[in-house]
Amino acid sequence: MDIYYVLLLFAIGFIGSFLSGMLGIGGAIVKYPMLLMIPPLFSFQALTAHEVSGISALDVLVVSIAGVIGFRKGGYLNKSLITVMGLSVLVGTFIGSFGSQSLTEEQVNIVYGILALLAATMMIIPKKAKDDLFLAEVKFNKPLAAGLAFIVGIGSGIVGAGGGFLLIPIMLLILRIPTRMTIASSLAITFISSIAGSIGKISTGQIEYKTAMIVIIAGLIAAPIGAKISKKINTKVLQGILAVLILGTAIKIWVDIL
Repeated sequence: MDIYYVLLLFAIGFIGSFLSGMLGIGGAIVKYPMLLMIPPLFSFQALTAHEVSGISALDVLVVSIAGVIGFRKGGYLNKSLITVMGLSVLVGTFIGSFGSQSLTEEQVNIVYGILALLAATMMIIPKKAKDDLFLAEVKFNKPLAAGLAFIVGIGSGIVGAGGGFLLIPIMLLILRIPTRMTIASSLAITFISSIAGSIGKISTGQIEYKTAMIVIIAGLIAAPIGAKISKKINTKVLQGILAVLILGTAIKIWVDIL
């Protein structure tokens, strides 16, 4: 493998995982379009949508747990929320990841574009802040949380994402979970989701392992750094960064599809 290609993949993995740890997303929202679009710009062979979704699934599995470790102290991990949404997203992701092999390249990209557009729309809608609540004070609708997580799981299983980029706006806007608790808990839920996604992608032969390992190594370095920085940034700033990131990605994907 060309050394410049390795360095490019490492840079993509590092940037995506840094944002993952900082914003509570699995990183696929950033790495999926970067892995699809950037290598051909440097005259390297383009990866297919199926290969990128497979790499993303395995990468999110490792990077999300690295991010959770960064948040393990501070009381930000809501175990009840993680259990309810984690189990539901796990089932949905199994269905989506195994079913993805029957979809075309364009259909996989369209699913990704729809998810990103939904997430961007929810991030733009104003939210009533509840960031001053302690863990014991946080209440949420469990059946609603489970149902939404299941739907997210199906979509994220198809594209190899952990679903954090869509789970976060759902938790902020619909379930009204405090921002830092949302970021930390989302990483844990994303890890659970990525277990199913990885199994599905591995079983259906959709992973390019050499490429995945480079991206994963970069992620293991970058995700904890992002998580540490996240604790020091104003929650409104974090929400703004995530909104811009998701909206920009959604626009780029749909421009390419159309």
